[in-house]
Amino acid sequence: MSTMKLSVVCLLFCVVWRSSGSAHPKPACRYPPSQWCRSLEIAIACNVEKQCMEVNATRPNQAVPPVSVILYYESLCPDCRVFITQQLFPTWTMLQDIMTVTLVPYGNAKEIPSANSPFTCQHGEPECRGNMIEACIIHLTGHTAFQIIYCMESSVNVVNAAQPCLQLYAPSVSWSSVDSCWKGGLGYQLMHRNAVMTRALRPVHTHVPWLTVNGVKHAALDKEMSSLFYFVCQLYKVRMVFLVTGTPI
Repeated sequence: MSTMKLSVVCLLFCVVWRSSGSAHPKPACRYPPSQWCRSLEIAIACNVEKQCMEVNATRPNQAVPPVSVILYYESLCPDCRVFITQQLFPTWTMLQDIMTVTLVPYGNAKEIPSANSPFTCQHGEPECRGNMIEACIIHLTGHTAFQIIYCMESSVNVVNAAQPCLQLYAPSVSWSSVDSCWKGGLGYQLMHRNAVMTRALRPVHTHVPWLTVNGVKHAALDKEMSSLFYFVCQLYKVRMVFLVTGTPI
């Protein structure tokens, strides 16, 4: 057995032991530990589906669509910053193979006709600037955007951190392109798009952070906001079992 495979088996044993107080699967399992995560059928037989996902011992089934998470938030909202840095980003870091994250910086902002700015924000002009900068970064940097946003939201000053965070995670993207975006027409277009997405929410959002999973605001989601990792794992497991058996659980 290779060193990497052995380490995965050891880690799986640790997770099973921590979860159930025992390193032994249920009696119906006739497979050695090295095979527990080889397939969904074996994982179910050995009662280790959740543990296999936690240690990422196998690549996700490509036929199972990832769990889609959309966060509607404001750049300077204290609760949003806590949720991004302590829940959403750590969960995505561990489960990015089975989940996608879309960030919509707008929240409780309002579109208004004005000569100076078409938007007003709950935490004033700095938040409108932060929202627009983050919208531009998301548009310009693609797959590295979430790391940059996390870097900004975990900093003391969100707006001032934008340039160094961009240089750290997307050095090929110039700050001048972000600067011209948020100060020009593109930034306003991106914010209008976010405004349209936010206004289209059903039910209408009443606070931020506002999270939808697979396009739905689940009734239990506010409770699960404190345990997003478990929530995403459970939804993905349901999809896997449905794919194999045709029966939702």
